[in-house]
Amino acid sequence: MDLRPRQRQSFSGFTQAEVEKMEHLHKESSEQSLNEEFYKKLARLFNRSSGRAGKPVVKWTEVQSWFEDRQRLGPSRETSRVATETAQIPEGGDDQDRRLEFEALSSKDGAWYDVETFLSHRLLSSGEVESLVRYVGLGAEEDEWVNVRNCVRERSVPLEDSECQKVKVGDLVVCFQERRDQARYYDAHVIEIRRRLHDIRGCRCIFMIQYDHDKIEEEVRLRRLCCRPSMLVESEED
Repeated sequence: MDLRPRQRQSFSGFTQAEVEKMEHLHKESSEQSLNEEFYKKLARLFNRSSGRAGKPVVKWTEVQSWFEDRQRLGPSRETSRVATETAQIPEGGDDQDRRLEFEALSSKDGAWYDVETFLSHRLLSSGEVESLVRYVGLGAEEDEWVNVRNCVRERSVPLEDSECQKVKVGDLVVCFQERRDQARYYDAHVIEIRRRLHDIRGCRCIFMIQYDHDKIEEEVRLRRLCCRPSMLVESEED
């Protein structure tokens, strides 16, 4: 089957829910509280939300630009449309303020794909649970039964250029493998990192990875990597 991978597209705009969230935060926050860490935390919140599934990644600088433009415009006329959501992002991280998103491992090609919805569940005679999943951007003909324990997990997170230092040798990542006849997201481990100065193009570091499924080694840029959510949590704790 021709399962479509998660392409890293250029940013094309905020969703209505994201705009409402920012309107609410803009109303409740002081100008002093709108710092770089605030913008980064909010961008991570948006990128992990169910509404952003299958859409381009939001960069923290785009969030910053929205707030700066909003401050120049003055009070909003749309405050009556703002959703009744929590006004502040939790200090302990944004994990408490989002719906979990998932990815599933396809038995047809061994690659990971974003889950749009869980359609059904069944209990096997072995006691294992399987779920019928529909993948983001794909039709019903590509629905697949997957083992919940081994083949479903929280969605991997694309990394921004400023987050490259969070990737360490030995880390499990999801890498976009490009071949002549296919392009898929596979589990891989980082085996070497060559740090380089960033420039106007962003991160220029080189990551040597080894794919788990075929043991092939490859040099890749950061834009082809997604990290496990636990990696971000551990980095923030450090």
